[in-house]
Amino acid sequence: MEPLNPSRLSRRSVLRLGGAAAGATVLGAGVLTPGTANATLPPSPEFDLGATPVHLFGPKLLHESHHSMQGFTFDDVNRRLFIVQAQNGGSGADLVINQVSGSGEVLGAMTIKRAGHGVSIAAEPVGDITYIWVECDADSNDDSGRGTALARVQFKNIVRESIADDAKFFKGSDTITAAVDPETKRLMVRRKENGSFYLSVWPLSKARDGLSADRLVHVKQPSVAETFQGYTFYGQYAYLWYGDGQTNPDNINSTIRCLDLNTGEFTRGPAVTRAGSSLTYREPEGMAIHRMDSGDLALFFGFASRPSGGGDNRYANLYYKLL
Repeated sequence: MEPLNPSRLSRRSVLRLGGAAAGATVLGAGVLTPGTANATLPPSPEFDLGATPVHLFGPKLLHESHHSMQGFTFDDVNRRLFIVQAQNGGSGADLVINQVSGSGEVLGAMTIKRAGHGVSIAAEPVGDITYIWVECDADSNDDSGRGTALARVQFKNIVRESIADDAKFFKGSDTITAAVDPETKRLMVRRKENGSFYLSVWPLSKARDGLSADRLVHVKQPSVAETFQGYTFYGQYAYLWYGDGQTNPDNINSTIRCLDLNTGEFTRGPAVTRAGSSLTYREPEGMAIHRMDSGDLALFFGFASRPSGGGDNRYANLYYKLL
């Protein structure tokens, strides 16, 4: 992948976000709205999860040297990459969003206090500004805390002690995060509803209203007896990332599964990836879709790693598969 370079734009668009439709139901804290049917998403290509992975960068230290990377996202309009992690010396729920170059160098950082865990974040470009969708208002101000709402905030090199009420959406949720499909300009919301995780999709231009009438997809995430580590989606397919931290390269359990959002079923069995198998304590973390400067579409997935000789540093590593 070529370095992320703001001067090399494939397109530029401004998303205009409309108001709430009269009479539509606003979704609350995990309550399913009776009578809401899923639309059928148009057919789209599916990534070949058996394709050879490509290494983008890593191991690289992020802004917070002693915490693992979590979710990440791309602003394809402004050619920016953002990676989230917990704050050094923070509560455990305090998150730092790094802006990172295509070679893994930290270009800036924004801290959000009492945000959550950071399994997934989403970028929304508006002109030359990037807004980040990230969980906020964690249910516990420690490392067990998970977001109860989504914040939509402009990325700036600042510390946000709190989020303005008008920048919070899907308030009252349980363990909520977001991902973005930059190609179709749709937002996916993942949260617990009645004790199970659901994946819901809105047009990005209507996501802030959270209206049931505008929701395109609402499917239950299939239960898997593996550690969930991230997700993203493109077209009709969601990609789910599983696995644990591993110290033995012969005991790889990092898998990607593809979920058809039109049926709610996996398209095939899990695909094991040995990308980064030589990393020390290689732990799957985060996924995202990105349109490369070459024009190719890529499915990105990350690993956190540690120094081979021990120590507190934590490193970020990114890999991808082309469509």
